[in-house]
Amino acid sequence: MKKSFFKIILLSFSILVLAGCSSDNDSNNEIIIDPPTQDDPLTTSNVTNYMVDPIATKETKALFYNLKRLSQTKTAIGQQDAFNSFYQDATGDSDIKKNTGFDPAVLGSDFMFITDKNNNEQSNNWFYQQEQKIVADTKAAYAKGIINTFSWHLREPNKEESFYAADMTAEQKATAFKSILPGGTNNEWYKKKLDKVAKVILNLKGSNGELIPVIFRPFHEFDGSWFWWGADFCSADEYKKAYQFTVDYLKNTKGVHNILYAFSPDNSYITEANYLSRYPGDKYVDIIGMDNYGDFSNQGQTGSDKANAKLKILSDYAKAKVKIAALTETGYRVTSTTPAITDWFSSLLYSALTKNHIQISYVMFWNNNADGYYVPNGTVSNAADFKTYSLKTKSALVNSLPKMYEMPK
Repeated sequence: MKKSFFKIILLSFSILVLAGCSSDNDSNNEIIIDPPTQDDPLTTSNVTNYMVDPIATKETKALFYNLKRLSQTKTAIGQQDAFNSFYQDATGDSDIKKNTGFDPAVLGSDFMFITDKNNNEQSNNWFYQQEQKIVADTKAAYAKGIINTFSWHLREPNKEESFYAADMTAEQKATAFKSILPGGTNNEWYKKKLDKVAKVILNLKGSNGELIPVIFRPFHEFDGSWFWWGADFCSADEYKKAYQFTVDYLKNTKGVHNILYAFSPDNSYITEANYLSRYPGDKYVDIIGMDNYGDFSNQGQTGSDKANAKLKILSDYAKAKVKIAALTETGYRVTSTTPAITDWFSSLLYSALTKNHIQISYVMFWNNNADGYYVPNGTVSNAADFKTYSLKTKSALVNSLPKMYEMPK
């Protein structure tokens, strides 16, 4: 959940402002696109039957279709802020490319600075400069065939200073989330934030003027209590209504049709019923996700197996409902005082992503920064472990992706 990491960012704002598993190691870059089966009715012609947006752009439909097909053979490897956040601030190529020679298959970004109250959209404004950088990175990733996904660490609606519940008063925690619902005192405020999200997404265009598809993951890790939208601060019904309102407003009111919507609690669930307790419904979700750091936090194979069991719940649901399953955030942060875990990537993580015939479309690691890393560059002790993992049969960097934005002929 990166809580300590984000605390470091916020505290240093004045300085920087945010500153059995397989043993194969072949690259096996060929992607096998299986035809539909009795258990998988998805076809290129009926793809919108299973999507949130029935009039999604053709590139967005292709992304849904290809993510679903990709999950049958490989899991795409991604990282948050891969193009502008590096271990020891070593700029240049992404740390993944420094290690492997190839960029990640998924790029993670955030709407946090884009919707910040201090973003005045002037060229000399730091927040607007971050917006421009994020937009440029998203376009660059799309041009390379990389998948783009956005999270949103939205600051609370009272003072707009933090997204952490710990920074709020008891009264603010009790009322903030409810206030953004339709009829609430901050619903207009929330709509203005969504207006900005829509404006940015509708201006993400490729070289031919086509809209760039993005995965959007609002109100993530909601089963915990660290964010102001957490389970302690709203009912299941209120959470569902907020998620549904977000989708309906972007899709129907703002006319945004280049989004796939992801639903991603943290790892607290152990049954499908637990997982679905705040689920807004199949009409509102394209990607069935989970954030999971805890099970991988030095728990060895036991933790890996726990994570695999939870991913199997996602995978089984995605198979039954023709959705896409993903490990939407994970990682183990290595610092000068927290050493790397032997074979964390090539054994523990890979095992969790592949055991029990599960189908996980992508995995997203959190961002590296000056003081620590989730993904090793080529110079650190576990660099070879990550490279081995990236070359396994069921792993995919950008060089192993099919053309994600084109329907197969």
